[in-house]
Amino acid sequence: MKSVLVANRGEIAVRIIRTAREMGLRTIAVYSEPDRDAYHAQLADQAWNIGPAPAGQSYLDIERILEVAAETEAEAVHPGYGFLSENADFAQAVTDAGRIWVGPPPAAIAAMGDKVASRRIAIEAGVPVVPGTESPLVDPAEIVRVAEQLGYPVLIKASRAGGGRGMRIVRHPSEIQEALASAQREADAFFSSPEVYLEKLLTDVHHIEAQILVDNHHNYVYLGERDCSVQRRHQKLIEEAPSAILNLAQSRELGEAALRIARTCDYRNAGTVEFLADSSGAFYFLEMNTRLQVEHTVTEMVTGVDLVREQLRVAAGKPTSAIGLRADGHAIEMRINAEDPYNNYMPTPGRIIGYREPSGPGVRVDGWVSAGVTIPRFYDNLLAKLVVWAPTRTRAIGRAKRALHEYQITGVPTTIPVHRAVLDHPDFISARHHTSWLESEINLTAREPEAPGSLPEEEGVLRQDMTVEISGRRFVVSYWEPDVGQEDQSAKVRRRPPKPAKGPVAAGDGAVTSPMQGTIVKVNVKVGDRVDAEDTICVLEAMKMENAVAAGREGNVVELRIEAGDSVAAGAVVAVIR
Repeated sequence: MKSVLVANRGEIAVRIIRTAREMGLRTIAVYSEPDRDAYHAQLADQAWNIGPAPAGQSYLDIERILEVAAETEAEAVHPGYGFLSENADFAQAVTDAGRIWVGPPPAAIAAMGDKVASRRIAIEAGVPVVPGTESPLVDPAEIVRVAEQLGYPVLIKASRAGGGRGMRIVRHPSEIQEALASAQREADAFFSSPEVYLEKLLTDVHHIEAQILVDNHHNYVYLGERDCSVQRRHQKLIEEAPSAILNLAQSRELGEAALRIARTCDYRNAGTVEFLADSSGAFYFLEMNTRLQVEHTVTEMVTGVDLVREQLRVAAGKPTSAIGLRADGHAIEMRINAEDPYNNYMPTPGRIIGYREPSGPGVRVDGWVSAGVTIPRFYDNLLAKLVVWAPTRTRAIGRAKRALHEYQITGVPTTIPVHRAVLDHPDFISARHHTSWLESEINLTAREPEAPGSLPEEEGVLRQDMTVEISGRRFVVSYWEPDVGQEDQSAKVRRRPPKPAKGPVAAGDGAVTSPMQGTIVKVNVKVGDRVDAEDTICVLEAMKMENAVAAGREGNVVELRIEAGDSVAAGAVVAVIR
């Protein structure tokens, strides 16, 4: 293998290109029009435009990506994660074109990508699964019947989804109709399949996953587990390796279960088998991700294995070099997302004004942004992954807090404040947290901002920092000056974090406005409807997240300015209520 095309963007494209270059491979990047100047496009040996902003016309365009692979004579294609990484048709098309697919066989992707089929495979492998259905469901009445058998709360889950997409919690029969429609809509949009199944929602559990590597020389390798229990909206925020709740024997048992599943589905290359585990260490199969995980970095930090290098070696037919390795120390990854944790984790596309990464012993940053970069609204909101390693978990937490203190991003709100809050919390320190813990226990409205420049701006003013010395001691003083034309309206800085917003504030004329740029995926009302303040006017998708736009006031809908499929700007009027 002498060349590889990276069919992705953002930090994972940068991550793959770096390892490929270390291996002496020629690298080919692809980019959409908004990503013309993105770092991954600059870093690769060649970069090719594959279409306009919508992912369906660029990063999900199989035909166009294969055209570029042929034009550049790329020997291999690495899909990264997300987009086409778990698309069996894409894997097959790459193989049929005579190129090397850096991933598992298409048949394994298809089998494990279908969550219902993967549950059957786990059962065949003798691995316990989360209670649920063994076939897809489409009838709301049938879902009600099965939910009553399982006992509420339950999860409606898309059969072919992943990464927390297409999942909705149902706590009462009255919620099933809307949850089913929402899960199907999201699953169809992101995975081209609206099929769903039902699963019992296990509470107070840890989300633990096993990293495996399988080559074509009959080597089945378990590289330890990761704990990914700090989540919001089923999206992981903090991951660590190893898990603080499993002992060595339980970890080995988890790894053996994961490798049995891999053997049963004839798996090859890197993969992750995910489980839910209770406080006793008892675990249940959840799903398998047939790709590189976002959080692969913590496994790399404790094992010294470059997982991308191993993927490329295995894909080229070589044996894995990761045999017989032992994990050492503790690693923590924190996802730095363009979201406002003070505003219900609202996605925050916009321009980065200032950017400074942390460094020092045991600190790693995998990212793709810098000062002046604009975060587009069309894709995932992950800016970077801050990863730390230390000999013990206690020291890793301390190192993570130090690195977060150094990390400064201005221009868009980020998840840095919530990471600080989590690392300070006694539940996390003692590993008493679980998958629903963050949303119930972490309240940022009681915390003052801790780092200069990491907050959004108050309308009409810009935050500036100035260094001064008083009696020889250095201080950073912040002040605010009038905004004289700052284009990036999402880069506004507030002096204090606001209370979480329940919806847009209606103007005096009754206008309901969009809280961000995005695409309308559903309109819940029509002209003439009577609504309460909490009622949802429409559902807005931005940066791969659905957001409900509430009425904000009681009254009648007298005007409706949007329909499903419309693109709207931040502040655009979507309805008028009087």
